[in-house]
Amino acid sequence: MPLSEAFPLPFSLKQQPPSSIRARAGSIALGLAEAGLGLSACNRLYRQVRSDGTMAGFVHQALKTLAIDYLVEPQDLARIPASGPCVVIANHPYGGVEGLILFDLVSRIRPDFKVMGNHLLGRLPALRSHLIAVDPFGSDSSVRTNIAPLRQALKSLKQGELLIIFPAGEVSSHQSKETGVVDPQWNDSAARIIRRSNVPVVPIFFPGHNGPLFQLAGKIHPRLRTALLPRMLLGQRHQVKQVVVGQLISPRNCGDFATDRELTDYLRLRTYALGARTATPLAGPTIPTPATTAPVIRAVDKNLLQQELAHLPTTQMLTENDEFLVCYADAGQIPWVLNEIGRLRELTFREVGEGSGKNCDLDRFDEGYTHLFLWHKQHQEVVGAYRLGHIDRILSTIGSKGLYTSTLFAMKPALLKELHAGLELGRSFVRPEYQRSFAPLLLLWKGIGHYLVRYPHYRYLFGPVSISREYSLQARGLITTALTEHYRVNELACLVKPRTPVTFKPLMLAGLDLKQQSFLKEIDHLSALVSDMEADGKGIPVLLRHYLNLGGQILAFNRDPDFSDVIDGLLLVDLFKTDKKQLQRYMGKEGYAGYLTYHRRPLKNCA
Repeated sequence: MPLSEAFPLPFSLKQQPPSSIRARAGSIALGLAEAGLGLSACNRLYRQVRSDGTMAGFVHQALKTLAIDYLVEPQDLARIPASGPCVVIANHPYGGVEGLILFDLVSRIRPDFKVMGNHLLGRLPALRSHLIAVDPFGSDSSVRTNIAPLRQALKSLKQGELLIIFPAGEVSSHQSKETGVVDPQWNDSAARIIRRSNVPVVPIFFPGHNGPLFQLAGKIHPRLRTALLPRMLLGQRHQVKQVVVGQLISPRNCGDFATDRELTDYLRLRTYALGARTATPLAGPTIPTPATTAPVIRAVDKNLLQQELAHLPTTQMLTENDEFLVCYADAGQIPWVLNEIGRLRELTFREVGEGSGKNCDLDRFDEGYTHLFLWHKQHQEVVGAYRLGHIDRILSTIGSKGLYTSTLFAMKPALLKELHAGLELGRSFVRPEYQRSFAPLLLLWKGIGHYLVRYPHYRYLFGPVSISREYSLQARGLITTALTEHYRVNELACLVKPRTPVTFKPLMLAGLDLKQQSFLKEIDHLSALVSDMEADGKGIPVLLRHYLNLGGQILAFNRDPDFSDVIDGLLLVDLFKTDKKQLQRYMGKEGYAGYLTYHRRPLKNCA
């Protein structure tokens, strides 16, 4: 029996009043033990708590007595549903403080909630009405004992209440050299409840953990570590704790997992990923800050832009709507427009920690490439652009050195032969003031679709897609790890070598190897985990997601020292393998039919 199971209300080692000399001596020894373990101090503090007898009043006053406060961002607080069934899961770093904080936090939002917690909490009368008592100690009888609480939890959710669970059951402790101090393996019970009740889940992360004494005690014996919990509670006095609330995980996402263990690992990762917002980097190289940048050139006169646009043949107008027009042109047709594109590229890329650092982002490749650009009809200005390289033309006239991609990756002749019927895409942007709407980017992609209809012999879309410095090291490591593991086309990847390789150490999170998590092959799950890591909640880059949705595969990753050390993933999209609906969205139904007719074959997955 754990030492703590012998504690009478609320915190004591003594069972009965001493009745003999030996008993009195034992009582003195127990009193000294209580003082050393912090039980006496906890009792004194407990007697100082003045509340109205309610759970909310008790935990509020307990935190006040302990002089413990906590910080949670308003947008995080808003993620906890104010009504309806929901499961809140959290890590268990301290053993007491996080429970008080979570009870207080949830009670500020709604009164109808229950907590699956250690049955010892039932010794605190104010908590009993909200407690579903379980035995977390893993004895032979625990499984039988916990059947009734599991049923009670399901009933609570069926009634529309919120349920708080600490799936670890035990306090975080030192697990290994690689993982450090984290929760032990989570119990599958939380996942079982979530799968059966089909309710949303909110993950919550508490940074930090108990100190070296606690960890050392656990190495001697786990029950000694348990006995130190009151002392650890006292050590948290006069502190401010941070609380990080993750995004709501829908029942549909939880339903993607075949077993309780798979879902448990997923929920654990979604919880611990939130710690990346407050922790030091998990792995990865240190990215230097950009060199001193030059002032960007002045905007080109709109009259000059309008004149060049007016002289373009109507056949080079690809698509339009009421607001925008998409055109394409060679560099010689649009010298002023191209200058404006270079200016806007540099401005836009600098917004996300990229950019060349020069006064205008134009290079030697712009002269030989086709430029597809988005024009705002009313404002008479360039809104965004893509750079298109015709691989067949470039290889036949200049050779591989004429491809921008060749500056980042060394490609063997066998790969270039395979990509002869391909377009190299790159240097895409939508200027910042237009990024609030998805419409400009969508119209650019439709422009590429219509361009393919005009030139249907192109089968491949090929080129680098950036993961900017705006992403944390942890997120960049996760993206590169997941895509290398699940999206790399190995038969072609062996034909490519990055000029400056990206080296991330194997990523461990909460004791789990991210390379072994099969759910990361799903774009939505990968993006959600990245979003958990990022303070602003952004998922994987929009362009990267777009190409993956088109069936894109990764060949390699490279770090570009000439472009703010951005990480470029070399992506390949085989349009013969792209979903029919995706192609119709960008080519139009008639254009798609024409593309099929040209190739005289039904495309895979497009029947």
